[in-house]
Amino acid sequence: MRTLHFTKMEGCGNDYVYVNGFAEKVPQAEKPALVRRLSDRHFGIGGDGVIFINPIEGADAEMEMYNADGTRGEMCGNGIRCVAKYVADRGIVTKNPMTIISYGQTKILTLTKDGDGKTVKVRVNMGSPILETKDVPTTAAPNRKIGSADAAVSVPITVRGKEYEMTCVSMGNPHAVVFVDDVEHFDVNGIGPDFEHHALFPKRVNTEFVQVVDESHVKMRVYERGTGETLACGTGACATAVACILNGKTGSRVEVELLGGTLSIEWDGVQGDSFAPVFMTGPATEVFSGEIEY
Repeated sequence: MRTLHFTKMEGCGNDYVYVNGFAEKVPQAEKPALVRRLSDRHFGIGGDGVIFINPIEGADAEMEMYNADGTRGEMCGNGIRCVAKYVADRGIVTKNPMTIISYGQTKILTLTKDGDGKTVKVRVNMGSPILETKDVPTTAAPNRKIGSADAAVSVPITVRGKEYEMTCVSMGNPHAVVFVDDVEHFDVNGIGPDFEHHALFPKRVNTEFVQVVDESHVKMRVYERGTGETLACGTGACATAVACILNGKTGSRVEVELLGGTLSIEWDGVQGDSFAPVFMTGPATEVFSGEIEY
């Protein structure tokens, strides 16, 4: 048996178990099974997954993120804010802004600290959205040319015999944004798996169900691939804002209200043939630390 030190953190209720890869060495082959055990809310620590914070060349740190089912994830917006807080509050990284790599993608993060020097809020340059359907990836037929991208905006998808409209966006991971009239009473957990495993998404998909309140405020619930419904999804909030703007439902600054809190998203849209970066601002909170044998 070995002892693993961990820290539980959350951003808007999107909670992960964090392992300091600067100090803890877990064999790569053991990680999927360990992730499933640690993520279990009944027999483990409990979380939406596990994130290993590692040293890496070319950036200040790496976020190696896993979903609760042990599958590797490309990006987690709430998770990367917590990684920034972890390394900053412990003095592992002293730069502000700092750079963090996740699945080969480099993000720039700017931290806001309180009077005691603790990180309370993080603004992340999440990079430009990907709208080219083959790169999302989705096999849905593109219906709009946006910049140089053949995009799928409000295209039909049939789930359980009912037709919905979705907008497909990648923020480093695939998202389908679906607008609904009443998100509070929508059966996210019931229908979410059918979206996740739909044939139009060869790598599965995260699905956001979104209710527009006004031109600067939306409500969102999310069913994340490999995890299920979560209290928040940072990349999903970014994809939602992009979809809202593309569909003319909001302006370029959107408050995305999630079950676990609110994220502020900014996107200035198309710039010639390319797209402006999406900026996400939100909290990062440390819950507790401990150790577990495995």
